[in-house]
Amino acid sequence: MSENKWQVFDLAEVRDKLKGEAVEYLEFLNVPALNCGVYFLAAGSTDMQAPHDEDEVYLVLSGRARMRLADEERSVGPGSLLYVSATTEHSFFEIEEDMTLLVLFATTPPERA
Repeated sequence: MSENKWQVFDLAEVRDKLKGEAVEYLEFLNVPALNCGVYFLAAGSTDMQAPHDEDEVYLVLSGRARMRLADEERSVGPGSLLYVSATTEHSFFEIEEDMTLLVLFATTPPERA
């Protein structure tokens, strides 16, 4: 069976698949070493994330909020690129404008575990 070596995604098309819920995550890529998705948080909503077992990177595509990472807080907006290490408490709060984020989760493939 041939393995798919690459895939191309149109970010606008991925974002269009969001259903419009106040808080929504849509995964569009899941391969052994990486998961990618789009995370949407409506203005005024509550981000109820729990710490993840994987390192992750957020790229803020649109919107503004504050992010809490352990005991540190920071304002984030379009173009903010955020790294969060595995198992670190984090959440978005004071969501001023609808936020859309590109999320990348690093995973350990079974052959590297």
